[in-house]
Amino acid sequence: MTDRPSNTAQLASASFRLAALDQDFLLGDSMRGLRFQLEYAHAEEALRAWGVRSTIVVFGSARTGEEGSDHHKRWYGEARAFGRLASERGGALLEGQPFRDNVIATGGGPGIMEAANRGALDAGAPSIGFNITLPFEQLPNPFTTPELTFRFHYFAMRKMHLAMRANALVVFPGGFGTFDELFEILTLRQTGKAPPIPVVLFDETFWRKVIGFTALADYGLIAADDLGLFSFAETAEDIWSCLLRGGLRPRQSIEAPSITVG
Repeated sequence: MTDRPSNTAQLASASFRLAALDQDFLLGDSMRGLRFQLEYAHAEEALRAWGVRSTIVVFGSARTGEEGSDHHKRWYGEARAFGRLASERGGALLEGQPFRDNVIATGGGPGIMEAANRGALDAGAPSIGFNITLPFEQLPNPFTTPELTFRFHYFAMRKMHLAMRANALVVFPGGFGTFDELFEILTLRQTGKAPPIPVVLFDETFWRKVIGFTALADYGLIAADDLGLFSFAETAEDIWSCLLRGGLRPRQSIEAPSITVG
């Protein structure tokens, strides 16, 4: 009788692994589309489980803290105050309702993002952190709701989740990343790919100094009407007033509008 060979090599082969448990396969080039889907579904399920129907997105510098220059202290303080105010008045607390509206959502990192999440926690409300994997690791701030603290590999999917439930956008002073997110939303608004959500820029002096908005219109690079896509505010209360004037509803009775992304 011929001795049977061992099947050890077959059992150890990568091809024998269950596809769903084969990390090398899942991280390969051919599965990039699937990884996009997974990043979408992973956050989507958690947000639905928490009843998050709509958000207020807050952008701003990761380098702004409670300490430092007077500008930084002011920006951080007002972002925290706004996070609390919006969470108390906007519908983030369920209060017997089936959905949460206008939940604070940030990029999940330090600085202004931390301040807005912290304000929501001050109000006893949940808030969202959409973190991104970077070469220099970005750690989540400790004020986001743990079950709503996400990490993305793809900037595109992170941006999609930031935009798709947004009822409003509030932008504090920031650098390249803040500008990127701001102009992403403004472009969606300008081209009609997003509903007419209010966009508020905090600290008009800063924004007028660093961006020549009027010059863009003067040179014919944007329409004069495009300057009406955003407004300016100087305090947390002022931000809230601007959002209400821009059409924000504190508690929605119907499904929240979503940005068209495909």
